[in-house]
Amino acid sequence: MRMKMLCAVVMVLTPLAPIDGISQGLSTSITAPYRVVPNITYLTANGFDAKLDVYARTDPGGPFPTLIWIHGGGWVGGNKESATFSLLPYLEMGWNVVNVEYRLGRVSLAPAAVEDCLCALRWVIHNAKEYGFDTNKIVTSGGSAGGHLALTTALAQASAGLDRQCPGTEELKVAAVVNWYGITDVADLLDGPNVRNYAVQWMGSMPNRVDVAKRVSPLTYVRAGAPPVITIHGDADPTVPYSHATRLQETLRKAGVGEQLVTIPGGKHGGFSRAENERAYREIRAFLAKYGLITKQSSNQQ
Repeated sequence: MRMKMLCAVVMVLTPLAPIDGISQGLSTSITAPYRVVPNITYLTANGFDAKLDVYARTDPGGPFPTLIWIHGGGWVGGNKESATFSLLPYLEMGWNVVNVEYRLGRVSLAPAAVEDCLCALRWVIHNAKEYGFDTNKIVTSGGSAGGHLALTTALAQASAGLDRQCPGTEELKVAAVVNWYGITDVADLLDGPNVRNYAVQWMGSMPNRVDVAKRVSPLTYVRAGAPPVITIHGDADPTVPYSHATRLQETLRKAGVGEQLVTIPGGKHGGFSRAENERAYREIRAFLAKYGLITKQSSNQQ
């Protein structure tokens, strides 16, 4: 069956280490009834069917806040199935969740992944009534390259033309971003002391790669009125420089955009301890509540 049901499920996790390393060691109880619809094709591009999974609450009281989760992997690896554990804290809060895949570098180079995630957002808005998505309470999140894509999905303006793969009339609006050690300046990773192979692979040998890198960098789109952003980043991250988090925070602050940086002292690229993850999620919940995205109606946590 394509559609599955999770009714009054109680799930308690022991300290496991998921692939993305984000929700390690968290104990989670999910009590709301959910409809799970896997592998919905939201876009076909370059012969690739981009798919997403929907976890939608089925009890009365909706529509509910909705998380769009985007997996990491340096834009050249990873898959949505690896992110399952990272969805659980939001299911525990009673949110809808949409778990998104996108074209990796071996299928299409930049900016394809950014285009796909904007199309996923358009799909969520377009299908809000069917699944009970609250379009005023959509939050994007992800880790590493997924953090980057969560940021670009929320911040990119229509004038950038990155949504042309899926034209529509819906306003692509996001209420907040939860950024786990995401890349904020792609050009910084193409040359010099911060060069990273995954970024070079994503750009390939295109002659205008610096221009494309700027076009897909979250820092390019920071402006007054942008959605608030909370960032979690280890200050010893060897994969995405910690400076990407501090530069984003500074730029958001100067633009008058709501922001918070949760620094994990000595933290690497994910794989945080149970205590560090618990602290991060406390800060995330408080941040979302500050902007009216967590209410008693939408959350199981009383």
